[in-house]
Amino acid sequence: MKFFNKNIWAVALASLALASCNDLDTEPTGSILTDKQKQETLLDTPEKASASVNAIFSISSNLSQTTSYHYDIGLPTIFMATDHRGTDLVSSDIGYNWYAVPLTFSDISIGSGYVRTPWRLLYIQILATNNVIKNIDAETTNDVSKFNRAQALAMRAYDYFYLAQLYQQTYVGHEDSLCVPIITEKNSDEAALNGMARAKVKEVYAQIIADLDEAVKLLTGNSTARKDRRYVDLAVAYGLRARVNLVMNNWAAAASDAQSAIDNTDATPTGLTEANKPAFADLAEKNWMWGIYYDDTYAAAKGVVSFASHMGSFSYGYASVGAWRRVSKKLYNAIPTTDVRKGWFLDANKTSANLTTEQKKYLAGKGAVAYTQVKFNTYNGVLGQSTNANDIPLMRVEEMYLIKAEAQAMSGDVTGGLATLTNFVKTYRNASYNVTATTAAEVQDLVWFQRRVELWGEGFSYFDILRLKKGIDRRGAGFDAPCVFNIPAESAIMVYPVPQEEIQGNDKISDKDQNPLGTTPSPVADN
Repeated sequence: MKFFNKNIWAVALASLALASCNDLDTEPTGSILTDKQKQETLLDTPEKASASVNAIFSISSNLSQTTSYHYDIGLPTIFMATDHRGTDLVSSDIGYNWYAVPLTFSDISIGSGYVRTPWRLLYIQILATNNVIKNIDAETTNDVSKFNRAQALAMRAYDYFYLAQLYQQTYVGHEDSLCVPIITEKNSDEAALNGMARAKVKEVYAQIIADLDEAVKLLTGNSTARKDRRYVDLAVAYGLRARVNLVMNNWAAAASDAQSAIDNTDATPTGLTEANKPAFADLAEKNWMWGIYYDDTYAAAKGVVSFASHMGSFSYGYASVGAWRRVSKKLYNAIPTTDVRKGWFLDANKTSANLTTEQKKYLAGKGAVAYTQVKFNTYNGVLGQSTNANDIPLMRVEEMYLIKAEAQAMSGDVTGGLATLTNFVKTYRNASYNVTATTAAEVQDLVWFQRRVELWGEGFSYFDILRLKKGIDRRGAGFDAPCVFNIPAESAIMVYPVPQEEIQGNDKISDKDQNPLGTTPSPVADN
């Protein structure tokens, strides 16, 4: 058995055991089941597959899943690390900043924990999804079984989508480049024994689309309701496919899927009188389609090893003791004063119209600096508490409107795309919004700006840079001098190498299969 794959299996099995003890929809009927017993149980009593489904989602929400380092906070590790590699989230290279390594692009080594952690986490989750998929008949007619199989398929697609974007350049123009190994329920035993080669980018995306196509089919007309927004429903499956089609430049399909997501969700955008205050902390918020749930007891035990600690300006943790997360000055200055989202950040005078007197006083007492984010609220709105049980948004309905607008324009309907964008912004964010555009590229740039503002800090900005083939120009953004870079589009340093552990433990991947290794960039003069 290959060394690294063996480690992944061990952690995955431990995660499954943890979920079986703590997060069951049904009680276990025995202590340990054999593989044959598991399959028989899932086939005879479909509801019991919910335990294995819960195991999948427990991995994504599990803090310090793969390491003991405080930057490893489950899926939000990827969001934080990539946002710190970009241009719009500004922070400083100080001891309290656990993401100073990606901030300075010092994470590019094949032995880096920041390179290894996403690979491990996502493959651990993939192995958990394979465990569900292989034990539920693809031809099942039981709605509960269909629902559970769809959960695993959608999550597997989600994981491969991140792997593809982290470890290779974007889809368009790189379809035949080496990407990541495809491990499914059909070849997982072979992969564990003999390793698995890197598949091509187009092959990985074909697997992603196939999984999402099946998930959509299984959820269409399904009578099984999800218990809460931790789980994937039909709208989320459409939303995931819209994201993938956007990256693949399947414009018409992306627009259609985004509209289907809007049509099938109960989530609605927050409006002008709702988006003007700190939020983004609770799975129940009206605009969330999908998210990670954190139990307050579990989060309390983890303390500062959490998204709220690293990001939250109102929470007890690393941000509030000096590692403030700030918005780019250049981006902030481009947000109109009539836009409620300008108040998601402190201004040059360290204040925001979106805050209460108590919140302003708290931040002043903590020494919050100019342009600090105040978008993300603290748990239950209690200032300075150490129970960092903030839920994490994985998909909000606002994103679907932005995908639809861009994809409409890029598929040839420039007028329709501009109308979708304008109606969204005027209705929900800035009543004075008024822009013009006559080409698809102009609409795409307008949407990109809105995505940079709307989705700030949620893990989208860096992947937009990659898919749009933009450079990383930090000049004028407010970064400290050693972190001011101007990196050309599609530079080697913009994607991670295959981790050293994988090359050492996988006979099907050698040094010749490695991505071109980038070099740490040199600072440039600011402006």
